[in-house]
Amino acid sequence: MTRQMKLGAFLWATGHHIAAWRHPKAHVRAGIDIDHYIQLARTAEAAKFDMIFCEDAAGLREANVGIASQTSRSIGFEPISLLSAIAVQTSRIGLVSTASTSYNEPYGLARTFLSLDHLSGGRAGWNLVTSASPIEAANFGATGLKPHADRYERAREFAEVVTGLWHGESFHGHDGQSFSVQDAIDLPRSPQGAPVMVQAGASDVGRELAARTADVVFTAAQTFEEAKTFYDDLKGRTATYGRQPDDIKIMPGVAPVVAETESEAREKFEELQALIPDDVGVALLSSYLSISDLWRHPIDGPLPDLPESEGMKSRQALVVEQSRRDGLSIRQLARHFAGARGHWRIVGTAAQVADELQARFEGGAADGFNVMPSYFPGELDAFATLVVPELQRRGLFRREYEGNTLRDHLGLKRPA
Repeated sequence: MTRQMKLGAFLWATGHHIAAWRHPKAHVRAGIDIDHYIQLARTAEAAKFDMIFCEDAAGLREANVGIASQTSRSIGFEPISLLSAIAVQTSRIGLVSTASTSYNEPYGLARTFLSLDHLSGGRAGWNLVTSASPIEAANFGATGLKPHADRYERAREFAEVVTGLWHGESFHGHDGQSFSVQDAIDLPRSPQGAPVMVQAGASDVGRELAARTADVVFTAAQTFEEAKTFYDDLKGRTATYGRQPDDIKIMPGVAPVVAETESEAREKFEELQALIPDDVGVALLSSYLSISDLWRHPIDGPLPDLPESEGMKSRQALVVEQSRRDGLSIRQLARHFAGARGHWRIVGTAAQVADELQARFEGGAADGFNVMPSYFPGELDAFATLVVPELQRRGLFRREYEGNTLRDHLGLKRPA
């Protein structure tokens, strides 16, 4: 069978564009409307997406509450609860949620995801992250953000315990540096062997953890060269852990704005960009760069040299590289970043979007893509009705599901 790309639908309340909630066609109360999420999941399932994906953070996204209330990501359900509700309203599409290793315990998290996996008939996946926000740390009694290396060492042991619990028969207790777990989970083995393990860290230590444990990796890359370098590097690390390159599916984020004509697509995009207040754009950029005083610098001047951060190291590096490469001012960089938080953006017709996706897929820079619609439901509908049929016509994407579980969709081996 010809290799086909994998597609995830990244759900996020009103949409991924920071000003999506201000769009006249966006569903403003989306963050607390379960019917809205169920309809999005059904749209993605009808289009044969491999999975839907829900991100999470245990706290407000921005330190300034006034700014936080002006963003498309200010309100949202706890995602595992949300996906449990969606599970009984869908039958085939995968259900992936973020959960942090920083403020959870492995036994409880392993049991929760295994429960979702059984409830859904083998469609669950866990996106492992380490929390990089001081705001989250403060919500769990922490005195500050833990160093990057310490967070990933905890994550490594956390993943080891969780996968041991999921494999059931091979679990004989764990007594390590951060965790001590004695009993197995009170559930049988997953219908798909184990829930799918997803990761998104792109730092060196994040890549090493992914090469060891991940089934799917979400990443951000602006250019083909960045995407190809990441793809080759991560795939090349798998042999160290007795794995094959195809054991990991790499799915970069992509934020498409698509319409019947290129001019219509450009008009849609510019309408969204016009809705971004400068203070909101700069605040978003500041949060990802882990710098609190970005407003002290001239907004029409260049991004200043930044101190090394204990936050999201890979995202900071990506933003700094783009600002230097394209000669962007802080204002320009903030407006660009607000559209997709540093992810790849494509604006055009279905054929133009498909051309771009095909080039990276066939060029060995991606196994598929995590699709990030600018606003919901409009842009997900547009991708499902315009781009998916074009990909199917080219033989690049399925017309029917190959199986019933998320591992079936992704072509992943069942764990021994």
